[in-house]
Amino acid sequence: MSRKDPSGGLIISPIKNGTVIDHITAGEALNVLRILGITGSTRECLSIATNVKSEWMGTKDIVKVENRELRAEEVDRIALLAPHAKINIIRDYKVVEKKGVEIPEVLRGVVRCPNPGCITNTNEPVASTFEVLDKGLHCLYCDWLIKDDIANHII
Repeated sequence: MSRKDPSGGLIISPIKNGTVIDHITAGEALNVLRILGITGSTRECLSIATNVKSEWMGTKDIVKVENRELRAEEVDRIALLAPHAKINIIRDYKVVEKKGVEIPEVLRGVVRCPNPGCITNTNEPVASTFEVLDKGLHCLYCDWLIKDDIANHII
């Protein structure tokens, strides 16, 4: 149930149990949902706010997912799109854990190499492995460098 705040805006109801992902880079909330495997046909109860005013970020997105706590590999994927995100674990309406995301130095099985000739894109049982650099993601098998549009390469 939602209620209105005194200024006439809509306040999103708190969740009893689940995860709140705050400080998502503005415009990336739908990509975060894709990373979590949440589609229009899944059964999760969601609250999504996009382009919310933020003193710290200017604007941000927020995602609330009821009855689900994120796995470490999901948090690693989110960190690629939202390096300033905060993950809040909610139990019985209380924040029991709050942590920031960290982009690991090496990503295994998280990003698909765009090089069709890379061994990770063949039938070999080899997981993609990328080194995280300031200039992008570097494939350790074929030396391909992903500089832009990382969201479309996340597995």
